[in-house]
Amino acid sequence: MSAPELERLTLGFIPLLDAALPIIAREAGFFADEGLEVALSRENAWSTLRDKVASGLLDGAHMLSPLPLAMSLGLSRAPCETLAPFILGRGGNTIVLSRHWSEGMNDIGEEHDPRDNARRFAARLHTHRGEPPRLAMVYPYSCQHYQLREWLAGADIDIDRQVTLGALPPPRMVEALENGEIDGFCVGEPWGSLARHRDVGRIVASGAQLWPAHPEKVLGVTASWALRYPTTLAAMIRALHKASQWLGASPEHARRAQSWLVLPPYLDRSVAHLESLAPDAPPAWQSLVGDPRPTAEIMSHVAEHLDQHMRKHGRLLDMRTLSTCYSPAHFDAATHQ
Repeated sequence: MSAPELERLTLGFIPLLDAALPIIAREAGFFADEGLEVALSRENAWSTLRDKVASGLLDGAHMLSPLPLAMSLGLSRAPCETLAPFILGRGGNTIVLSRHWSEGMNDIGEEHDPRDNARRFAARLHTHRGEPPRLAMVYPYSCQHYQLREWLAGADIDIDRQVTLGALPPPRMVEALENGEIDGFCVGEPWGSLARHRDVGRIVASGAQLWPAHPEKVLGVTASWALRYPTTLAAMIRALHKASQWLGASPEHARRAQSWLVLPPYLDRSVAHLESLAPDAPPAWQSLVGDPRPTAEIMSHVAEHLDQHMRKHGRLLDMRTLSTCYSPAHFDAATHQ
């Protein structure tokens, strides 16, 4: 194999559990094994991370799975063709309501249909006479936004009239709920379980129950970067693949990974409440060790939401862009599939 075109690169991440694979790849030496010296840059907002990747300030990043497609289509910013050559995690989102709004609701679990809590929320809204409750999601083009809307719509809640939706960076969610700035949110772990741990909110639904096995985070790089540095991209994919296989190999590896995630440059105190890194369990049912190979087909549900948005603005989703964005070609070339 040829040496990577770049020896040093910087990847962005948002402090979430599904940033684990880049962190593991760096701390366990899998990037180094592939001839890469990788710095990880902690970002606090998806819009900031997006703009840094598009402008070349970051070589790539841990991204929301719909974000590369939204960037390629020019949604919320100038078009920037972006690729998602590796799936970093599936599931992991939770819908949390404040103690006031979740009163009388079920704790989420396998035996409870998350739509039951949505119907209880709807019943409360029908008798509510004050300001609509304020619900936060992380970014307009995100699985969290779409899952929250589906959860509300499934109980016939008028999203435009009975609630107020807004975007908030994941690290701000728990504090905003505790301070009364918002009344609930949909976010990736560890922020939902942290709200429950602090007793400021209740997890009333899981994204993994609403969308089983959906790709939640991906590696994102611009198409121009991938074209310029194909060997570097292949090395990065192999390192992340090795990190996923290593994480799933033993409970001891999961414990060691957790010890890396709690370091200040990464997730710091936001994961201190977790007894162990066991993401593939309720309430989040998060998988970091599943099949990392992307395809357009597994992004079809997300694509439907983006298509609906574009139709409202007189545009149609370009299926060629969808297929290019989530093509498995780079993954297959790197792993020789």
